Amino acid sequence: MASSNDDESDSEYVHPRGVPHFPGHERRSNTLPIWGNERTMNLNPLILTNIQTSHYFKTNLSELKTYHEVVDEIYYKVQHLEPWEKGSRKTSGQTGMCGGVRGVGAGGIVSTPYCLLYKLFTLKLTRKQLIGLITHCDSPYIRGLGFMHIRYTQPPADLFGWFQPYLEDEEEIDPKAGGGHPMTIGTMVRQLLTKLDWYDSLFPRIPVPIQINIDRELAKSFPPVQQQRSIQQPEPPVAMGRDQRDWRREERPSRSPPPRRETYPRSRSRSRDRERIRDRSREKDRDSRYRSSRDRDRDRRDRDRGSERDSKKKSSSRQRSRSRDRDQRRRRDDRR
Repeated sequence: MASSNDDESDSEYVHPRGVPHFPGHERRSNTLPIWGNERTMNLNPLILTNIQTSHYFKTNLSELKTYHEVVDEIYYKVQHLEPWEKGSRKTSGQTGMCGGVRGVGAGGIVSTPYCLLYKLFTLKLTRKQLIGLITHCDSPYIRGLGFMHIRYTQPPADLFGWFQPYLEDEEEIDPKAGGGHPMTIGTMVRQLLTKLDWYDSLFPRIPVPIQINIDRELAKSFPPVQQQRSIQQPEPPVAMGRDQRDWRREERPSRSPPPRRETYPRSRSRSRDRERIRDRSREKDRDSRYRSSRDRDRDRRDRDRGSERDSKKKSSSRQRSRSRDRDQRRRRDDRR
């Protein structure tokens, strides 16, 4: 059964894992600020619409009224942290804003974790309750939803202070629906601080100056891997009448010499080039003559066909005129 530390006093924040919170937590108000849109929790509009219209959120979660009941529901129902259930979102064939990480255009079945995440937002968690989520001992998914709640709702300037004690947390969690992407809580927290993409959705953008400070702080504990050369070249010796190119040629591993080409006298190669050029020019002349003769033949055939058509038209017109004359004569004879 899930448990919490909600009954403790507001001024005492006991970390069950022995990790101190960032300085000033105990002096801050128990009321949490909300950064960004206080109505949508800065969620993607498509995800928010699917949450608010889902049967699970409207029926099952509407019966949960307290923080403890929601934590127990997370403990029993949540097995991943993706916004969509496995296999329900199809983005094949879609590009740009209608596919990929943008989460716009083609939705799916919104996941139980995101419905519970939005339910926690509607409860207006206190600072002590949110700390109880991210330090929970019963399920890593309770902690994961607590970190995601911080990423979506807390001011960007406070994010590193919230996440710093957990950057090296070794508890395992698999946020992918259906499994297959295990990571530690520390890896997940660092990903929340440095990446916007989260399984076909986007986190709120962190302002550039704050992101630069976060990257600088992360680099102190997790320096980037320096790419070193696997083989270091020795320094070239002092030139003693030898060219540097000769030294590099000597340092290279021995290779079999390339096969030597047969060399011909330059005069013979030039004569062959001249012969090739002449042959090409002759072929071009031959082709041009052939094309011109072919064009002349085509024109002659066209003229012959035109004259034949004209002669046929003339003969047919003569025959028609003769037949008319015969008909007229017959009519005259008949009248007489």
